[in-house]
Amino acid sequence: MITMETEPKTLNFRDTKTAFASKDNAALKRAYWLFTMISKPWMVDIGKVLMDISLKLHLPIEGLVKKTIFSQFVGGETAQEADDNTDDLADYGIGTILDFSVEGQDESESFDRSTEEILKTVDIAAATKMVPFSVFKPSGVGPFGLWVKASAGLDLSAKEEVEWRATMSRIHAICDRADEKGTPVLIDAEESWMQDGADEVVEQLMARHNRGRAIVYHTLQMYRHDRLAYLKRLHERAEREGWILAVKLVRGAYMEKERERAEQRAYPDPIHSSKQSTDKDFDAALEFCIEHVDRIHFMCGTHNEKSTLFLTERMAQKGIDPNDQRIYFAQLYGMSDHISYNLVAAGYNVAKYVPYGPVREVMPYLIRRAQENTSAAGQTGRELSLIMQEMKRRKGI
Repeated sequence: MITMETEPKTLNFRDTKTAFASKDNAALKRAYWLFTMISKPWMVDIGKVLMDISLKLHLPIEGLVKKTIFSQFVGGETAQEADDNTDDLADYGIGTILDFSVEGQDESESFDRSTEEILKTVDIAAATKMVPFSVFKPSGVGPFGLWVKASAGLDLSAKEEVEWRATMSRIHAICDRADEKGTPVLIDAEESWMQDGADEVVEQLMARHNRGRAIVYHTLQMYRHDRLAYLKRLHERAEREGWILAVKLVRGAYMEKERERAEQRAYPDPIHSSKQSTDKDFDAALEFCIEHVDRIHFMCGTHNEKSTLFLTERMAQKGIDPNDQRIYFAQLYGMSDHISYNLVAAGYNVAKYVPYGPVREVMPYLIRRAQENTSAAGQTGRELSLIMQEMKRRKGI
């Protein structure tokens, strides 16, 4: 919806009263304790080793994990539990994106199981207003190695051909269900050496399903220096073929792996040389999407305050209503509540990625999340400072 009279509420990301309104004192204290722990790299390293040992020895650690890092970053063990546990998000107008976060699968049975879980989230999204999207990773429904071979244009063995067809069948089942139910599905991006194959598949899916509405969303990791040009090529194709381009813009999640592999194999690093360059391309992508919002529906997936404010300001300048359904903001569950809650209080569309899965099977996700929080410049410090500010506002709880 376009209206030149749009006057969104002034955003103040330091408003901790709004940011933590859904947390009682006990929950706020738990968050303070957890972020204090993961602010120490040595603590995260020790925790990873202990978790690995406990998993190998089958020690009963689920209870401890579930009460600590699991409860902060994961919605529950099942889709329904995660949906029920995020009622507090819905109460404040924040959507839930249920994300089955079991990683490292390599068997057909596990891919079939993941597909059934994803289909379940599509059905939940169709039946629940506050679950606006479903999501999956290409490697969650088919072997990572197959995506790598597809990206490299390598021939598949007879056995691999069978598995590739099964992978495509799973993906089409998910997107067909999403189209039938009229609920969008986000397809996450992964490592660059498997992404070309995924790009080709997602483009075909968008051309098939995004006729008159946005059903299939691609994901672009803007820390790759080729993604801005790719976004523009996608738009040209969508214009030419008459479908809606739907994209989620993120900065990226595999930088260390990308740099290490490029160095080991002596090929050009696909990642921007600096954070500043990544930020520049991310904001340029937001600008491009805003300028072509008649053809592009998009999600701004970021924990970056400057980029968030940049987009809200450009929306106001273009006379785009904050709750225009073509534009969404997204953050991860358990992080950056000061952005999510203040955005939704100002009338913008906001959703949280809410991972779920059995405790032991989401351990890799939890370890990665702790490591990312520790290594991300200023992320944990910012979370802690805001929590402390709110604790002080509540008179030193």
